Amino acid sequence: EQPDTPNDFSCQTQDIRTITCTWSKGGNTYLYGRHSPKYTLFEEISHKPVPCTVRCSKQCSCSWDRDKQRVWNITLTVENPLGKKTAIDTFDVTHRVYPAAPLLLLEEITATKITLYLKHQNKGIGLFCQAEVLQPDGKVEMHNISDTHHHYPKITLSGLQPHTEYTARAHCGAAKHFWRWSEWSKARTIRTKEAPPSGKLDIWREITPVPGGRNVTLYWKQAAGFRANGRSISYEVTWKKVEDDTKAESVTFPSVFNSTRISIDNHSYTISIKAKNGVNYSLPSVLIIPRATGNSRNIFKLSGSELKEERVNGTDDGIFISWEPSDQYDSYIIDWCNFPMLQPCDLQWKRFGANTSSALISSGAFVPGVRYNFHIYGLAANRTSLLEKKTGYFRELPPLLDPIVEKIELTFNAVTLSWDSYLTNESRTGFVRGYHVYVSPIEQNCSLEGSYKHVLSDGSVLCKYMIENPEEKRYTVKNLLSNTKYKLVVKAYTGGGETPIANFIYIDTPFNSNMLYLVVLLVIVPSLIATIFGLKIKW
Repeated sequence: EQPDTPNDFSCQTQDIRTITCTWSKGGNTYLYGRHSPKYTLFEEISHKPVPCTVRCSKQCSCSWDRDKQRVWNITLTVENPLGKKTAIDTFDVTHRVYPAAPLLLLEEITATKITLYLKHQNKGIGLFCQAEVLQPDGKVEMHNISDTHHHYPKITLSGLQPHTEYTARAHCGAAKHFWRWSEWSKARTIRTKEAPPSGKLDIWREITPVPGGRNVTLYWKQAAGFRANGRSISYEVTWKKVEDDTKAESVTFPSVFNSTRISIDNHSYTISIKAKNGVNYSLPSVLIIPRATGNSRNIFKLSGSELKEERVNGTDDGIFISWEPSDQYDSYIIDWCNFPMLQPCDLQWKRFGANTSSALISSGAFVPGVRYNFHIYGLAANRTSLLEKKTGYFRELPPLLDPIVEKIELTFNAVTLSWDSYLTNESRTGFVRGYHVYVSPIEQNCSLEGSYKHVLSDGSVLCKYMIENPEEKRYTVKNLLSNTKYKLVVKAYTGGGETPIANFIYIDTPFNSNMLYLVVLLVIVPSLIATIFGLKIKW
């Protein structure tokens, strides 16, 4: 077959002295040996063949020294015995500079700055270069380097994070008559030097009264703005009395620790926690533990009255908490236990700004049917004040246990049920909102006055009485029939409903003695009188 017209025929130079032309090989002509395609290059302006040797693998190329000629008109001819094809490229060699890939070298490195310089082989050619920097978050930044007449142009990367890896590479193109970018330099990965930890730790405490003083459990975590800025980190906890000049006590913990417990007396203490790496300390985070007042953690006085616990509601995303803000506090903290039934309970806390008065508290540890207690504190000058207490469920479930009916009082037409020992606060699966009393004759449908019809899953019907006060633990079902069997059950319900009805109480109402008297009066007495009167007539 005839050879194909050469594709992608283009000529360029890396150093102005040598010109290289490249093109793509055509398809297979199925001619071999001396009949295979032959390539020749001819310069039309000087009318001379180009003095180069063609080499082909995946791509064909041909290079030669340009001497002093600047403008070239090259005709590429490919031919075999069946025909020939040509391609032409006309160019000014100064407009076809394709620089060699530069070398990217390190000059200086600090905690926040890296200075690199480029070394390239294109002497005498003004270059425009770019450095590509891969940030730790995966983003890529481009930096331009235009002053490249110097043999070692520099680039300074500033505003970097300490002790962090950055990866950089560079490429260049002709500053005048840009043709194309060079290949990328070999990438360099550089780690900035260490610096003192930045930001503060987020700290909190839990106070437990003991004889002669208090046990204070201290917690710390790295806040959103905190950075370790070093290879390894430790934590230093310091505490000192506020009232006198007693020497401070301190202890240091490795990075795997996030809590400790210290014992103090009943005086006021200043507690400071700092992070430390191989360079220096972070700024201290400070809390002031006030003088003991004799109250335990769960007993606080506010304006002379006990601080009551308010109920809060859960949502699909967490538990919503709101509080009454005050100008005297510069921030707020909410704490709670992820596992309130365990010890330790995995105390958690979250800090909020002065202008915040509500929050949605979420945790992967929240599960349905568990009551979570929240304490809201105001902070001012490192001193804390308990403001409000909240309690609630991520999602309520039905009560685990039914009320135990302890007393049954029967009359011929009523029954009074009492479950006085049922404590609403003991229902740990939800807040008890009230009770339902279900009643039914064994062989009758619901016909009791004042009740609602309730159909069970098996189709049977009960009479349902509703008690919406959870503290009301006594109820009288009226309008029953005397001398009749009934079945009853008392169910507590929460925001999660109630469990299915399973176990009944069976009762028999007594016979109505008044009815017996009436029968005697209306039937037996008249019959007796009639009999006596009949006998008298017969006599």
